[in-house]
Amino acid sequence: MRRVSLTRIAALALGTAMLLTACGGPSSSSPDPNTSQVPTDSTQPISYKSELNIGIAANPPSLDPHGINSNIVGGIGMHIYEPLFSLNANYEAVPVLAEGYTVSEDGLVYTITLRQGVKFHNGQEMTADDVVASMNLWLERCSKAELISGSTFAKVDDYTVTLTVPEASSDIIMVLAAPIQFAAIYPKSAVDAAGPDGVTEYIGTGPYQLAEWKQDQYVKLTRFADYQSPEGESSGLVGEKSAATETIYFRVVADNATRIAGFQAGQYDIIEDLPLERYEELSADPNLVMDVETGGTLNLFFNTTQGPLANQTLRQAVLAALNCDDILLAAYGDPNLYTLNPGWCPPDDAVWGSDAGSEYYNQNNVEKAKELLAEAGYNNEPIVLVTTPDYSEMYNATLVVQDQLKQAGINAQVEQYDFTTFMEHRSDPAQFDLFITSNSYNPLPVQLSVLSQPWAGLDAPEVSEGIAAIRSAATTEEASATWDELQGFLYEYGAATVLGHYTGVYGLRAGVEGFDYLRYPIYWNVKVPA
Repeated sequence: MRRVSLTRIAALALGTAMLLTACGGPSSSSPDPNTSQVPTDSTQPISYKSELNIGIAANPPSLDPHGINSNIVGGIGMHIYEPLFSLNANYEAVPVLAEGYTVSEDGLVYTITLRQGVKFHNGQEMTADDVVASMNLWLERCSKAELISGSTFAKVDDYTVTLTVPEASSDIIMVLAAPIQFAAIYPKSAVDAAGPDGVTEYIGTGPYQLAEWKQDQYVKLTRFADYQSPEGESSGLVGEKSAATETIYFRVVADNATRIAGFQAGQYDIIEDLPLERYEELSADPNLVMDVETGGTLNLFFNTTQGPLANQTLRQAVLAALNCDDILLAAYGDPNLYTLNPGWCPPDDAVWGSDAGSEYYNQNNVEKAKELLAEAGYNNEPIVLVTTPDYSEMYNATLVVQDQLKQAGINAQVEQYDFTTFMEHRSDPAQFDLFITSNSYNPLPVQLSVLSQPWAGLDAPEVSEGIAAIRSAATTEEASATWDELQGFLYEYGAATVLGHYTGVYGLRAGVEGFDYLRYPIYWNVKVPA
């Protein structure tokens, strides 16, 4: 197929920028009566807990990853569901529920063979009917599927499907393998029963099945006894998935102090969204291990379609007022845990790293902001920043942005909500002017949320034209140059800004085995000594 090298080079470049490490160490936790005995080469067996307790910061708004662009939905969901393809540790697309595929001479038809004998959690075998129903629903609901809008899945036989795309491109399989809003395969019956907000029967083929979901308390997953793991060494989101611990609890603990206290006391084996101002303190505790991962970017998004910020000059006034160093320090607490850089992709990515638009980044120029406000005819209209205290880095950054805008003469007002309500407001241009989110890196820049119209309402022909040009580029160099132009446009237009690049920190009790990370924390191979 034409231009295959572009996707592979891009994936390898990002993979290099995001090499991952696993954590481990000596166990110091107290025995748990609810454990399993695992024999080893030594004379003494190792006892492992049968429950893995993970402290998370927010209640998931759904457990349907198709339509929800949220780390918590995807992170839990990937343990329940599986896609046709996903990413290995080198950010290469690898079959999961697919067995393989071929591409027609014109690059428009992908024939995908399916693994046989794979069962859903309801005991039914996965067949082409389930895949076609699920994938066509994903094409309809997922903003990441906009890249292949107009595509269709169809059944050939029980274990073969076709994907017909409107135009040839080298990145089709990478689009299907994207882990955010991933293309989960559901039973056809669940798809048929889905409403306008997606499926409500959370049934997949993954190593864990949903046992119970108590809103604002926990999501309980249990090992799926009939799970058929993909073959091959575990690598990123593909390969062997052992479901090493029988039960996983994702426990919702919105208060940071409470979550950390429970972690220190051994109530939680792992905590996500560790407040970075506690990083140094917790790192000094010999009973704890801090797993540091290169995460992504902290971003400020503008409502470009309605309200005061539909005025481009006013958006530029906001950009002029921002002091990103102060914003990031408030968000992450330690300069070692963030990087100032305007790029939407990893700065050291050989293909997609870019400083285009840097003249609009981190200006910290209050006088320029005031001049632009006057030019825009700004008359003290309220500028509403929506946020959620459930994620401290987003919340703290929002408060500093509010203060900086006020200093420039902007009537900035903050509205705070629980995470689910925040996501509802964020997706409705009638209910926000600005919002901040932390967004993990994507394998390809064309998959960035900032380029997706449903994310913040951005609707400019330069975006769709830029995406098309990147995807049709004949060489890596041409694609890289086109991305430079598109990133520069985002800043000049005032669509959004990167505030900086963050490092994610996950807290593990000493002795936790098998923890990994690729776009999300991966728990299916985790074991915790008792």
